[in-house]
Amino acid sequence: MKQSKLAVFHAKNQPFTYETAAIPALRTGEILVRNEYTTLCRSDLNTYCGKRTEKAPTILGHEIVGCIEELGPGAPATDCRGAALRIGDRVTWAIYASDPASPLARLGIPQKGAGLFKYGHEQLSPACTLHGGLAEHCVLRQHTPIVRIDAPIPLPVIALINCSVATVAGSLRLAGEVRDRNVLVAGAGMLGVIACAMARCAGARQVMAADIDAERLATARKFGADLTVNLAPDAPSLKEQIARLLPGDSVTVALDYSGVPETMEALIAALGIGGTVVFVGATFPQRTLQVSAEQLVRQVHTIKGLHNYNEQDLVAAVEFIEQNHTRFPFESLVHDKFDLDSVTEAFDYGMKSGAHRVGVRTTRAAGRDTLH
Repeated sequence: MKQSKLAVFHAKNQPFTYETAAIPALRTGEILVRNEYTTLCRSDLNTYCGKRTEKAPTILGHEIVGCIEELGPGAPATDCRGAALRIGDRVTWAIYASDPASPLARLGIPQKGAGLFKYGHEQLSPACTLHGGLAEHCVLRQHTPIVRIDAPIPLPVIALINCSVATVAGSLRLAGEVRDRNVLVAGAGMLGVIACAMARCAGARQVMAADIDAERLATARKFGADLTVNLAPDAPSLKEQIARLLPGDSVTVALDYSGVPETMEALIAALGIGGTVVFVGATFPQRTLQVSAEQLVRQVHTIKGLHNYNEQDLVAAVEFIEQNHTRFPFESLVHDKFDLDSVTEAFDYGMKSGAHRVGVRTTRAAGRDTLH
């Protein structure tokens, strides 16, 4: 029986071990993919250092691109855009699979639907082995949203699509129309700089990035930010800085990727009349926000939250990268120096360097250039 190599996570701050697992016979609706490239998401790093608890042992990594190696019985004939799926096709896929007939899926929230399965987050077991990016293969379960990638896009950039870019696409969907509106992006990490680029391409009047790190603010300018705001503790309030940068104007779309309570409270306080704020970064335990209900009512504010994304967002993310991967320096965001044999080193580098993303080359697909 054919085997696949895995890099296995066991416990925080412990080296990964290497194992092999038999590639199982595919069940109804499943697809076998040979992983080509995986980028380490912040959630992966948080698991590694113990800030986030994950079921272990497991195969981490959910920002993945690969090539179809086998189509199981009843596997989907087409992807989310109606393109045929064939052996050898390069694909990316959603970080989840769930029942499309479930009530939440029908409401447009399949990432919380019944039967939820999340790639790179499941515990290894005899019945569940190839489910993460830090392995040579991944078995895509039935009802996984899949998109074929034909454009000559560098693998490190494609790998960003199915978590970072798709999540930002979802947050912009929830924010509503951004054309001719001032957009404030809080947190200039990976999601934040992508949000600057997507808001710029969506026709925002002014894109403003906010962070405590001057280097990250400089990066945000390369991705479409017109203005930057320093969120350091000794800096003027966010509301004061916006008033200085946008005299006589206001921010009516705010996107938070920082997850910092003080920043989220400042976003609400600085929001103009009729504004919408979308919280994305608060994915870990923290204190309760202090919010004025009277301000929300009198200022006609809308507050929304997003965790992960839906199929519509995945397609929007793919199309954004297809159209703009040469317009913005996406490759510069990924430190591309590691392979499947140096996974522990990749995580250590990610923890120490502060890089937006660290990339891991997992295999070289036969007959395909793994760079483009």
